[in-house]
Amino acid sequence: MIPATSTSSFSTIIALGALCFAGLGPVKAESMPDTENGRYALQRSGDAVIRLDTRTGAVSTCTNSSSGWACYEVPDERKAMDAEIGRLQAENQQLREQLAARDPVAGNKTNEALPKSDKQAGPNTADSQRKIEIPLPSDQDMDRVMSFVERAWRRLVEMANRMQRDVSGGDGKI
Repeated sequence: MIPATSTSSFSTIIALGALCFAGLGPVKAESMPDTENGRYALQRSGDAVIRLDTRTGAVSTCTNSSSGWACYEVPDERKAMDAEIGRLQAENQQLREQLAARDPVAGNKTNEALPKSDKQAGPNTADSQRKIEIPLPSDQDMDRVMSFVERAWRRLVEMANRMQRDVSGGDGKI
């Protein structure tokens, strides 16, 4: 037996360690869940495995416990929305049928657009129907507005004078 030098024994230990670690790789890969002939795509995520069903699009989280692998489907918001849309469409159809059964005339009108009134009339009559006439204020109305504005202005000037007197303490006017 040839005595090993410290360098060669160190290399031997590293080589044996590498073989051990290389041997563990396939063992871990074999312990993952079965992919059933490529139906599932697997992706490791921490201690769990994310499983994508390539046929249905369902996503599951799989974990390995003492009893074996267990996969739980991740809730799919799109599936829930599609189910709700289908339920609402069925309910809408049912309500339309009930409405049509109560009043056959109303059942026909729900699907048709209402005709526009300006398309039925000629262009000249449509323009005359759209005009809005606003009456001008009378002289009496104008006098009432002017007296209101005058009173408001006087009160504002009086208030400013009072404030100036209070601040200066004198009898100042604006």
